[in-house]
Parts: sequence; structure tokens; C-alpha cells
Amino acid sequence: MTAPAVDAAEIGPIRDLPPSQVLRAFGLVRQGTVVDLAVPRFRGMPLFPGHPAFEVHAFRTPRGLRVGGDQPWGPHNAIGLGYMSEVVSGSMHSGAHIDALAHMTIGPEARWYGGSTADQHLGDFGPIRGDGSKLPPILTRGVLLDVPAYRGLDALPASSPVSADELQAVARAEGVSIGQWDVVLVRTGLLRYWPDAAQLAAHRGAGPDLSAAKWLVSCGVVASGSDTETYEVQPAPDPGSPSNPQPVHTELLIEHGIYIMESLYLETLAAQRAYEFLFIALPIKVKGTTGSMIDPVAVI
Repeated sequence: MTAPAVDAAEIGPIRDLPPSQVLRAFGLVRQGTVVDLAVPRFRGMPLFPGHPAFEVHAFRTPRGLRVGGDQPWGPHNAIGLGYMSEVVSGSMHSGAHIDALAHMTIGPEARWYGGSTADQHLGDFGPIRGDGSKLPPILTRGVLLDVPAYRGLDALPASSPVSADELQAVARAEGVSIGQWDVVLVRTGLLRYWPDAAQLAAHRGAGPDLSAAKWLVSCGVVASGSDTETYEVQPAPDPGSPSNPQPVHTELLIEHGIYIMESLYLETLAAQRAYEFLFIALPIKVKGTTGSMIDPVAVI
């Protein structure tokens, strides 16, 4: 059984990622070391304030089955077999995640990538175009640009912008280049403080500015990610006219279909100075969602 074809307007440039790029990425593996790029999710975890709280509730327990007299396997259970299950609630943008193309809109028509609009493509149960069910698996070359290390810092100061010129300087210092089909991960150092809410707040808001976004577009990347909850520098130092609070999301996600990943744990990669690797992220395909939680890995 083959998956149904997906319109390019619903998946973005990564739709055309060639098999040769995947083979090239696998060729980067030298040690066979798998580096986890996500931190565990938990009840009450720090989140962007615009998202609902992340919750985990027990649904069935061995004691509850026994007290309720339930017999999920029928009466033949003299050994006392039980089980546990849970209900998880929260945004798909909890912890390490990827934004679907329908995540961000602009203008009075609430337009998103590929010409979709809220009036035409947003139903009561979420967007029907560019939603989370269209998110592709990502297996390609990954590059880490460690900005704090380049500046000689543990982490960037709050609301510190990272420009195109600086990203290029970091790449030169690390001896890497950025090319078409790559995924670029930008470290700010924020998650070295996870999950200390006070320290996170003190360093919140650093990230790429609009010039960095335009440079990434010119390089032909298919996705970019960071260790922050909003990817781009906040508040925006270059909101333009009319003002736009998130010009980087607009440039990458809305205008060019380049995926954005947030809250990626980059400390292990940075400690190992692993700047080039096989990057793997496998989104969960759920209709009507505006993104997906992911547990991405780098293989070095």
C-alpha cells in the first residue's frame, strides 16, 4: 500500500528532497553515536504562555480495575493481571516539536503557506490543508551552529538577535557550510537551564533575526530549529511596517514552506562539538493539528 500523493503546497520544498541527499546524510555517520535532541515532557513543564498546559492523567490502573470489578480479559484472570493507561492533553507544540505549515497565518484573510486561507481551509476541527497529517519524515544532513560558543558564552543574553552575518561567521569558525536540503540547528544555550523556570525566563528571547531567515532561505534549507520556544529573536528588532511580531516565522514558514522546530536540546551536540551529522525527525501525523511533538536525533 502506498501513501496518497500530497500537493507540494501542503508540504513545502522538502517534498523534492532527493534520495541522493538522504544517502549523503547517512554517509556522515562515523561513530554510530545517537544523540537525543529532546528533553522529557511532564505535567507543568515550562511552555510558551500561549499554549495550554501539558497534562498526564491516569486513565486505568490495576487498583482501579480491581476495585471496579472490571474484567477486560474476561473472567479467566486468576493470576491478577492488570494494566495502566493514561490520557495526555496539551498542544502539539509541547517540548521538542515541529510547526506544520498551517501553524502561522498572516493578513485579514489569515493566509498560510501555499495560498491556503482560514475561510477556505480552516474547519471546526482544525486546518484541512498543510496540517500536521502532511508533515513529512525528515532524514537529511544536519548542521549545528553554536552561537554562544562562538561568542565565548554559556548562553546568549535575553532577546539577543543572531544575524545572517553572525551565522555565517559561526559556520566558518566550525568549518562547515550550509547547502540545499540541509537542516540548520541554531543553539542559543537556553536549554542548559532546563527546567529551571527562573533561569529560562532570564535567558528567553534570543534567536535568529530576519536577516538570518533570509540567508537560510537563500541557502535552500528545508528546515531549521533552535533550543528556544519561539525560534526567532523576541521581541522582533525589525518588525517592519505594518509591524509584524514574528517576521522570521513569516519568512520561513508562511512565505517559503521551510519548517521550524523549537525546544530542541542541543547541549550534548555542543559539548561534543558535533557540527555535522545525520538528522532524523519523525512527526506524528494527526489530522487537524498545527504541528507535532517530535523526539529528533542526531547520528554522528
